[in-house]
Amino acid sequence: MPSIYEAIIADHENHRALLDRISATTGASVDRKAAWASFYHDVKSHAAAEEETFYSKLIAKTWGQDAARHSVHEHKKLDDLLEELNEADMSSPGWLTRFKTLRHDYLHHMDEEEGEVFALAREVISTKEIDGFGKRFQARKTEEMGLIEQKKAASLVD
Repeated sequence: MPSIYEAIIADHENHRALLDRISATTGASVDRKAAWASFYHDVKSHAAAEEETFYSKLIAKTWGQDAARHSVHEHKKLDDLLEELNEADMSSPGWLTRFKTLRHDYLHHMDEEEGEVFALAREVISTKEIDGFGKRFQARKTEEMGLIEQKKAASLVD
């Protein structure tokens, strides 16, 4: 079973590949739509599972609170971009401009998380304390995948 760090990095590698795949497409092509749908759903379920398993553990530690809050704030900004892009016309120049912003910001977020945040987490959370969190993360991500549309509908009501 992968550690929480390995599970998150595996997702990040998939996300980087999907970002590259989307970047290689044009307009509202079938390839772009398919890659975008995969990216959108995977990132949304990944972020929710990450916050509920990994970041909740990190935020419980005094020294980890700032890093966790910063990352969760970035998740919110990225989620707003995801929703904006999901509703926009993929064939418009504006879509590509906003996608480039998302790509830049998300690549930065993943690099920061894998470097600084993981280093801090390893200092403040013992291996014994976080053992099994890779499995919890993956299980929660699977659950979240099924909740994306329900959460989206609920946010429209707010």
